[in-house]
Amino acid sequence: MKSFFSNLKGDVFGGITAGIVALPLALAFGVSSGLGPEAGLYGAIFISFFAALFGGTATQISGPTAPMTAVSMVIIAGIVAANDGSVEKALPAILTVFLLAGIMQVGLGLIGLGKYIRYIPYPVVSGFMTAIGVIILLTQILPSIGYYPKEDEAFVEQFKPQAEEVILENILKDEAGEGILVLENFTETIKRANRISPDDILNESQTLAAKEASGTIGALKVLPRALKNINWLELILALGTIFIIYGFKRITKVVPSTLVALVVMSGIAYGFNLGYRPISEIPGGIPVPKLEMFTSFSLGSITPYIFTALTLALLGAIDSLLTSVVADNMTKTKHKPNRELIGQGIGNSIAAIFGGIPGAGATIRTVVNINAGGKTKLSGMIAGVMLLVIMLALSDVASEIPAAVLAGILITVGIGVMDYKGLKAIPSLPKDIKLGPLKLSSEVLIMLIVLVLSTFWDLIYAVGIGLVIASLMFMKKIGDLTAERSDVKSLKEESWPDEANFPTNLKEEVFIKHLKGPLFFGSTSDFQQLTMQIPDTASIVILRLGRMQYMDQSGLYAMEDMLLELKTRQVDVLFVDLLQQPRYMMERIDIIPDFVPEDHIFKSFKDCLSWIKHNIKDTH
Repeated sequence: MKSFFSNLKGDVFGGITAGIVALPLALAFGVSSGLGPEAGLYGAIFISFFAALFGGTATQISGPTAPMTAVSMVIIAGIVAANDGSVEKALPAILTVFLLAGIMQVGLGLIGLGKYIRYIPYPVVSGFMTAIGVIILLTQILPSIGYYPKEDEAFVEQFKPQAEEVILENILKDEAGEGILVLENFTETIKRANRISPDDILNESQTLAAKEASGTIGALKVLPRALKNINWLELILALGTIFIIYGFKRITKVVPSTLVALVVMSGIAYGFNLGYRPISEIPGGIPVPKLEMFTSFSLGSITPYIFTALTLALLGAIDSLLTSVVADNMTKTKHKPNRELIGQGIGNSIAAIFGGIPGAGATIRTVVNINAGGKTKLSGMIAGVMLLVIMLALSDVASEIPAAVLAGILITVGIGVMDYKGLKAIPSLPKDIKLGPLKLSSEVLIMLIVLVLSTFWDLIYAVGIGLVIASLMFMKKIGDLTAERSDVKSLKEESWPDEANFPTNLKEEVFIKHLKGPLFFGSTSDFQQLTMQIPDTASIVILRLGRMQYMDQSGLYAMEDMLLELKTRQVDVLFVDLLQQPRYMMERIDIIPDFVPEDHIFKSFKDCLSWIKHNIKDTH
């Protein structure tokens, strides 16, 4: 316990400061997600406390982050749309997916995946982070100018015919489920259809209108209409918020500029009774578990989202561990990656049970905590308690915050989260691939593919596609390099120093192949050309394998095919300096001893040369 309270003053000050910094972002991320400001607050409270308590990075402050919120927003929108546009109906399924993601994160930590996160290629991370920024910017344009598609009567009116179709379709589905749909007699259908009120049609039309305008493509579709219906008060509030956030930083960084912007702009709007649009009401009192996620659990409702939950878990892992590295660099300590994943998973799981959105380690809040004196896990726990106290004491006040102010805060988050380092490097990266007449950098291509697909299609699939392309390009490069270093040449064209004394009279009968790298699926096509390069005069091929450290299954079968071809030509193969892993692979399918017997395997070229001199005669 001594170490836990060894830095009490610094941890208290660091935790309180980080909690204050987290407040406006938690509210903004909650609103942006679609579940409301309280979901962002609950996420920040529980994730911060429990990820700190069980995690592996002493100074980390966790909570909702831009990447996690962007993915959560997509998940929430999809499940809400599948539940007739009702957040209340969709909430159990949404929270179950978030709980599943948290449990998966704990699993990732338990199986030791933390140490592998660093192998994700930089262009994939760069494209993804820039896409997050673009998504936040595009989706916050509408609220920052005070345009809400559901409230635009002329826009909603367009969807009334489609709304009537959807309502009738739902009636037929309900009847089919109840077993009362009879094709010869639609009496019950007509009776139910007559009970459809104008309000029902309006509500469905508003749901369809909101769906049409959701996401980045939806925001761009309705942007021309939004620009004709600007609410100038909301726009001024958003612009004022952005101005203060960037301007106040120039004066001092001691007080968080985001908090200053929130207090000042909300104070002006509320004090002068400007008739602005507030955020939705934040419920007071202690958060209570959302038990309906268990009582109304349906496996079918979350089955389509299992892969999505896994992606959310992986994204949270990457997000958190990148922040852990930043914390390590600042504090000269070393985090425990797998324990950190377990802590994050526990935090996200508990947050989901209480209705909070998922989160991860937050870089800015962690840096603020360290700079304010935080050194132990206590600081992150205090940050969570601080947010709970603020919520209990000031929920009524916080409910009066203008929605446009939070939109302004999110716009600055979107601008800040983009990877400018990666974008600036685009012109200087080497152009190493050709697409028709174009020469491009493979790194830039991967980054742009992930960026575009993430922004306009699907964040989850974009990362998967980016990883696949990056892996394929890496394997192609390694294959090319291996093939380049491992050319098949006769002894007359290439020799190593210990081959200098090779008998000149046997150079037509003996050819030497130097393998200078792994024999894997990226290099097998070049290796398969070996038999074509050996002239008819050869009766022996020496394979020098001391630098072939690794052989995969593709390489194994390429080797088998080559040996089979040489055997039909009555050419014997000698192995020199065969390493352990390739030998093990070849023994498994009996290449050794069927094609290459033990007496044809030599530990050194000297031993092999001695065998050649005693067994091979000059015939050419």
